[in-house]
Amino acid sequence: MTLGSSNGAVADAAPLSAQESDPRVMGWMEGFPPPKDKIITQPDSVYFSFPKLRWSVCHLREFLPTEEISRGLGAPVPLAYPPPYEFGDLRDAIDALTFTPLGAHAPMSWEQSLYANYTDGVLILHKGRVIYERYFGCLQPDGKHAAMSMTKSLTGLLAEILVVEGKLDDAAPVSAIVPEVRDSAFGSATVRQVMDMTTGLRYSEDYADPNADIWTYSAAASPLPKPAGYAGPDGYWEYLQQVKPEGRHGDAFHYRTVNSDMLGWIISRVSGKSVTALASERLWRPMGAEQDAYMTVDGKGTPYAGGGLSAGLRDLGRLGLLMLNEGVIDGKRLFPAEVVKKIRAGGDPAKFGESYPALVGGRYSSMWWLYPGDEGVIAARGVHGQTIYVDPSAEMVLVRFASFPKAQNPLIDPTSLPAFRAVSQYLKSR
Repeated sequence: MTLGSSNGAVADAAPLSAQESDPRVMGWMEGFPPPKDKIITQPDSVYFSFPKLRWSVCHLREFLPTEEISRGLGAPVPLAYPPPYEFGDLRDAIDALTFTPLGAHAPMSWEQSLYANYTDGVLILHKGRVIYERYFGCLQPDGKHAAMSMTKSLTGLLAEILVVEGKLDDAAPVSAIVPEVRDSAFGSATVRQVMDMTTGLRYSEDYADPNADIWTYSAAASPLPKPAGYAGPDGYWEYLQQVKPEGRHGDAFHYRTVNSDMLGWIISRVSGKSVTALASERLWRPMGAEQDAYMTVDGKGTPYAGGGLSAGLRDLGRLGLLMLNEGVIDGKRLFPAEVVKKIRAGGDPAKFGESYPALVGGRYSSMWWLYPGDEGVIAARGVHGQTIYVDPSAEMVLVRFASFPKAQNPLIDPTSLPAFRAVSQYLKSR
């Protein structure tokens, strides 16, 4: 299955509220054994339909095989917190912040926005300290949550590290590194075009269309036994070898998950390591992560580089700090500052288009989103509301896990983006 594809249809009727759909209220998987109507299992693929997804996002390895991103055996590097009295005052002040959602007239508070967007966990760091941290629904401080397409930004960061270190030529044709895709649309693309998603591919990611390519891709990626008579590709990499061309490489940004899995193959071929092993070696171990992360894999054990990551909230905060501080965390440099500088300088707003109304004028570079405006905001994004939001103008990193009923982030942006800006403005005024 391709995570984040929401292959259980969401009813057109107004969904249950965040409070009503809280997994603890719903009673999912509670009891020994749970009541039959409260069990969520494979191969019943509706586990990713609302409201079941609000439990499933914290339990993906109970549905799909996974591969670990090890934090190693060393002690974690603790995050800094203010004194308890100051932490409480900051939480109260942030909860009370108000803003007006895009296209709305009535104001909303920060705390109200958390429920409006079905937040499962949120962490805010300012000047290197955790100033706000809350957990809801299925998530606890020691839990892990699906990162969805924020996985792409992890893959893109690893690739950019290899580029800056001279181990990967981003101007090289993909076929020079992975000759197996010579006859597919990827064969004539450059590594940079894959990294920035400006490839010309015939690939539809419209989850509402039952005939979209995403479903063929999901069938290929499924680690479950293929049904009798199945004649399609088996695994991510077999699928990539049959992608057909459409349009010209380099002309425009098209958000297509297959680019991320192609990039995962490229960096694995160049480094001689799986994406999970490389992420452990270059990020999770040296940054002092407090939890192992994991990635789902296909039937051949290939990590899902486009959306398979599950991780702890605080560890994604550490990843955000690395982006804010250009490769440095806890006084230790993990990769050259040029990595983040290249990501920030990349992308082309003329190629970005208008598919994301709240982000028009932005850019996409190395699988990171560069927001319009003068603040220099860079973000990782995943369906159902996942975000790492880095605002250097406020020295702020904000991480949110969520389980919004529908997969489309443009439905969440009108509330989320002004909420994030309200926190940024508050922190800059202190």
